[in-house]
Amino acid sequence: MSAAAAPAPGQPSPEALFDALGEPNRRRIVELLSAGERTAGEVVAELQARTAISQPAVSQHLRALRDAGLVRVRAEGTRRIYALDAAGLAAARDWLARLADPLAPFAQPLDALETEVARGRRARRAADAEQAAAQPPARRRSA
Repeated sequence: MSAAAAPAPGQPSPEALFDALGEPNRRRIVELLSAGERTAGEVVAELQARTAISQPAVSQHLRALRDAGLVRVRAEGTRRIYALDAAGLAAARDWLARLADPLAPFAQPLDALETEVARGRRARRAADAEQAAAQPPARRRSA
């Protein structure tokens, strides 16, 4: 499977994930949400403590992260609670893992081949030993 393989149905695309993470404020939001759920107001306050950013700009970043599949939101009364979306993070992790170990899809078939080769060697050794046991011993020459 190549690194450019299409995502599974319902899973975010790597392009959308990494495009969303290309913006520094969005990466800060993801880092903030990695510690747990936060209300929109808490996210805004945290970002405003670090940089000059407006509430509407934070809302746009949250929406971009949500659209990319990295963040999910739920309503609790009039508040919106944001959290990381495990499926989006898994999709990013899977894509990176394919880059780090491009031969991983072949690991299991190669393990099976190794087992069959070992069985063949054992069978050949057993057959050779059986054949050697069936032959009469060679006569020794007296000097």
